[in-house]
Amino acid sequence: QVQLVESGGGLVQPGGSLRLSCAASGSISRINAMGWYRQAPGKQRELVATVTSDGSTNYLDSVKGRFTISRDSAKNTMYLQMNSLKPEDTAVYHCNFDLRSGLGYDSYWGQGTQVTVSS
Repeated sequence: QVQLVESGGGLVQPGGSLRLSCAASGSISRINAMGWYRQAPGKQRELVATVTSDGSTNYLDSVKGRFTISRDSAKNTMYLQMNSLKPEDTAVYHCNFDLRSGLGYDSYWGQGTQVTVSS
């Protein structure tokens, strides 16, 4: 059984930084794309950043230059370094992996971690 566990959320002042992590465990043979999504209260979930198996990255326009997504394939782990945080970054952040396990290819989600940017 595959599980994704996120960590690193919390309360930070505007202009501050946080680093989110998402680690996958289980019978995993290959991870393709990885991504971070976020959902603020009363808003739809939006894609924040993605990183593919070859290291290509893509970002939501509003986080470009402030957030950096990365992956450690040996550890089945993905990171999101968030700098210069703004109140509008406040949301629950979820990680998503497209991967191959003993059950075949599927998409898996983490439980979510709260990020609150407030003074």
